[in-house]
Amino acid sequence: MTLALSLGMTIGVRRTLWMMAGELIGVAVVALATLAGVATVMLAHPEIFVVFKLVGGAYLAFLGIQLWKSRGAMAIKQGTSRPDLMTRTQLATQGFVTAIANPKGWAFFLALLPPFIDYQLPITNQIIILLSLILIIEFICLIAYASGGRLLGGFLKKRSNVNLINRIAGSLIIGVAIWLSLS
Repeated sequence: MTLALSLGMTIGVRRTLWMMAGELIGVAVVALATLAGVATVMLAHPEIFVVFKLVGGAYLAFLGIQLWKSRGAMAIKQGTSRPDLMTRTQLATQGFVTAIANPKGWAFFLALLPPFIDYQLPITNQIIILLSLILIIEFICLIAYASGGRLLGGFLKKRSNVNLINRIAGSLIIGVAIWLSLS
Protein backbone atom coordinates (compact mmCIF):
# COMPACT_ATOMS: atom_id res chain seq x y z
CA MET A 1 0.00 0.00 0.00
CA THR A 2 1.42 3.37 -0.95
CA LEU A 3 1.81 6.28 1.42
CA ALA A 4 -0.79 8.23 -0.57
CA LEU A 5 -3.37 5.46 -0.14
CA SER A 6 -2.58 5.05 3.54
CA LEU A 7 -3.16 8.79 4.02
CA GLY A 8 -6.54 8.43 2.34
CA MET A 9 -5.63 10.57 -0.69
CA THR A 10 -7.92 10.36 -3.65
CA ILE A 11 -6.64 9.52 -7.11
CA GLY A 12 -7.19 13.15 -8.14
CA VAL A 13 -5.03 14.42 -5.27
CA ARG A 14 -2.24 11.97 -6.12
CA ARG A 15 -2.37 13.04 -9.78
CA THR A 16 -2.19 16.70 -8.74
CA LEU A 17 0.84 15.98 -6.56
CA TRP A 18 2.68 14.47 -9.55
CA MET A 19 2.03 17.60 -11.58
CA MET A 20 3.15 19.75 -8.63
CA ALA A 21 6.38 17.77 -8.35
CA GLY A 22 7.17 18.47 -12.00
CA GLU A 23 6.30 22.15 -11.53
CA LEU A 24 8.56 22.45 -8.47
CA ILE A 25 11.49 20.82 -10.29
CA GLY A 26 10.94 23.18 -13.24
CA VAL A 27 10.78 26.23 -10.98
CA ALA A 28 13.98 25.10 -9.26
CA VAL A 29 15.75 24.81 -12.63
CA VAL A 30 14.54 28.26 -13.74
CA ALA A 31 15.45 29.84 -10.40
CA LEU A 32 18.90 28.21 -10.33
CA ALA A 33 19.65 29.21 -13.91
CA THR A 34 18.48 32.74 -13.24
CA LEU A 35 20.36 33.00 -9.94
CA ALA A 36 23.55 31.65 -11.47
CA GLY A 37 23.28 33.99 -14.45
CA VAL A 38 22.41 37.02 -12.36
CA ALA A 39 25.14 36.26 -9.83
CA THR A 40 27.72 35.85 -12.59
CA VAL A 41 26.72 39.10 -14.27
CA MET A 42 26.58 40.97 -10.97
CA LEU A 43 30.04 39.80 -9.97
CA ALA A 44 31.53 40.84 -13.31
CA HIS A 45 29.42 43.96 -14.01
CA PRO A 46 27.40 45.25 -11.03
CA GLU A 47 26.13 48.19 -13.08
CA ILE A 48 24.17 45.80 -15.33
CA PHE A 49 22.05 44.95 -12.26
CA VAL A 50 20.32 48.32 -12.63
CA VAL A 51 19.35 47.47 -16.21
CA PHE A 52 18.01 44.03 -15.16
CA LYS A 53 16.01 45.66 -12.40
CA LEU A 54 14.48 48.37 -14.59
CA VAL A 55 13.71 46.13 -17.57
CA GLY A 56 12.27 43.44 -15.27
CA GLY A 57 10.20 46.04 -13.43
CA ALA A 58 8.87 47.42 -16.73
CA TYR A 59 7.94 43.91 -17.88
CA LEU A 60 6.13 43.18 -14.61
CA ALA A 61 4.25 46.50 -14.96
CA PHE A 62 3.28 45.46 -18.51
CA LEU A 63 1.97 42.10 -17.21
CA GLY A 64 0.01 43.87 -14.47
CA ILE A 65 -1.58 46.22 -17.00
CA GLN A 66 -2.45 43.25 -19.24
CA LEU A 67 -4.25 41.61 -16.31
CA TRP A 68 -6.20 44.81 -15.72
CA LYS A 69 -7.24 44.91 -19.38
CA SER A 70 -8.16 41.20 -19.68
CA ARG A 71 -11.82 41.76 -18.68
CA GLY A 72 -12.33 38.29 -17.24
CA ALA A 73 -11.24 36.53 -20.42
CA MET A 74 -10.07 33.47 -18.50
CA ALA A 75 -13.48 32.58 -17.07
CA ILE A 76 -14.14 28.84 -16.98
CA LYS A 77 -16.55 27.78 -19.71
CA GLN A 78 -19.41 25.45 -18.87
CA GLY A 79 -18.67 21.84 -19.76
CA THR A 80 -14.88 22.21 -19.51
CA SER A 81 -13.31 18.90 -18.52
CA ARG A 82 -9.80 17.88 -17.55
CA PRO A 83 -7.87 14.97 -19.04
CA ASP A 84 -8.00 12.06 -16.59
CA LEU A 85 -6.02 9.57 -18.62
CA MET A 86 -2.50 10.99 -18.16
CA THR A 87 0.22 8.89 -16.51
CA ARG A 88 2.25 10.09 -13.55
CA THR A 89 5.20 10.76 -15.83
CA GLN A 90 3.05 12.76 -18.24
CA LEU A 91 1.65 14.82 -15.36
CA ALA A 92 5.10 15.53 -13.90
CA THR A 93 6.44 16.34 -17.37
CA GLN A 94 3.55 18.72 -18.01
CA GLY A 95 4.27 20.53 -14.73
CA PHE A 96 8.00 20.70 -15.53
CA VAL A 97 7.48 21.97 -19.08
CA THR A 98 4.95 24.53 -17.84
CA ALA A 99 7.55 25.99 -15.47
CA ILE A 100 10.48 25.85 -17.91
CA ALA A 101 8.66 27.15 -20.99
CA ASN A 102 6.98 30.09 -19.26
CA PRO A 103 8.86 33.28 -20.23
CA LYS A 104 7.02 35.14 -17.48
CA GLY A 105 8.68 32.93 -14.87
CA TRP A 106 12.11 33.69 -16.28
CA ALA A 107 11.35 37.42 -16.45
CA PHE A 108 9.91 37.36 -12.93
CA PHE A 109 13.03 35.77 -11.49
CA LEU A 110 15.31 38.08 -13.46
CA ALA A 111 13.43 41.07 -12.11
CA LEU A 112 12.88 39.89 -8.55
CA LEU A 113 16.03 38.05 -7.51
CA PRO A 114 18.84 40.59 -8.05
CA PRO A 115 17.86 42.83 -5.10
CA PHE A 116 18.22 39.83 -2.80
CA ILE A 117 21.78 38.99 -3.83
CA ASP A 118 24.69 40.72 -2.13
CA TYR A 119 27.63 40.12 -4.44
CA GLN A 120 30.03 40.98 -1.62
CA LEU A 121 28.94 37.91 0.38
CA PRO A 122 29.37 34.22 -0.56
CA ILE A 123 26.95 33.54 -3.41
CA THR A 124 26.43 29.80 -2.77
CA ASN A 125 24.79 30.28 0.63
CA GLN A 126 22.56 33.03 -0.74
CA ILE A 127 21.47 30.80 -3.64
CA ILE A 128 20.65 27.91 -1.30
CA ILE A 129 18.57 30.16 0.96
CA LEU A 130 16.77 31.89 -1.94
CA LEU A 131 16.05 28.62 -3.74
CA SER A 132 14.70 27.05 -0.54
CA LEU A 133 12.40 30.01 0.06
CA ILE A 134 11.24 30.05 -3.57
CA LEU A 135 10.36 26.34 -3.50
CA ILE A 136 8.57 26.57 -0.15
CA ILE A 137 6.52 29.54 -1.33
CA GLU A 138 5.84 27.85 -4.69
CA PHE A 139 4.65 24.68 -2.94
CA ILE A 140 2.33 26.66 -0.65
CA CYS A 141 0.94 28.49 -3.69
CA LEU A 142 0.42 25.24 -5.62
CA ILE A 143 -1.45 23.76 -2.66
CA ALA A 144 -3.57 26.92 -2.44
CA TYR A 145 -4.25 26.81 -6.20
CA ALA A 146 -5.21 23.15 -6.09
CA SER A 147 -7.46 23.60 -3.06
CA GLY A 148 -8.88 26.90 -4.23
CA GLY A 149 -9.51 25.65 -7.75
CA ARG A 150 -11.99 23.12 -6.55
CA LEU A 151 -13.64 25.54 -4.15
CA LEU A 152 -13.66 28.49 -6.55
CA GLY A 153 -14.76 26.61 -9.69
CA GLY A 154 -18.25 28.11 -9.59
CA PHE A 155 -16.92 31.54 -8.67
CA LEU A 156 -14.56 31.54 -11.66
CA LYS A 157 -17.35 30.83 -14.15
CA LYS A 158 -18.44 34.49 -13.96
CA ARG A 159 -16.41 36.93 -16.05
CA SER A 160 -16.91 39.70 -13.50
CA ASN A 161 -15.35 37.58 -10.73
CA VAL A 162 -12.35 36.67 -12.90
CA ASN A 163 -12.04 40.34 -13.84
CA LEU A 164 -11.92 41.26 -10.13
CA ILE A 165 -9.22 38.68 -9.42
CA ASN A 166 -7.22 39.84 -12.46
CA ARG A 167 -7.38 43.45 -11.27
CA ILE A 168 -6.22 42.52 -7.79
CA ALA A 169 -3.36 40.42 -9.20
CA GLY A 170 -2.52 43.12 -11.75
CA SER A 171 -2.39 45.76 -9.01
CA LEU A 172 -0.07 43.59 -6.92
CA ILE A 173 2.23 42.97 -9.90
CA ILE A 174 2.31 46.70 -10.72
CA GLY A 175 3.16 47.36 -7.06
CA VAL A 176 6.10 44.96 -7.24
CA ALA A 177 7.22 46.62 -10.50
CA ILE A 178 7.19 50.04 -8.84
CA TRP A 179 9.04 48.68 -5.81
CA LEU A 180 11.70 47.13 -8.05
CA SER A 181 12.16 50.34 -10.00
CA LEU A 182 12.51 52.46 -6.87
CA SER A 183 14.65 50.09 -4.78
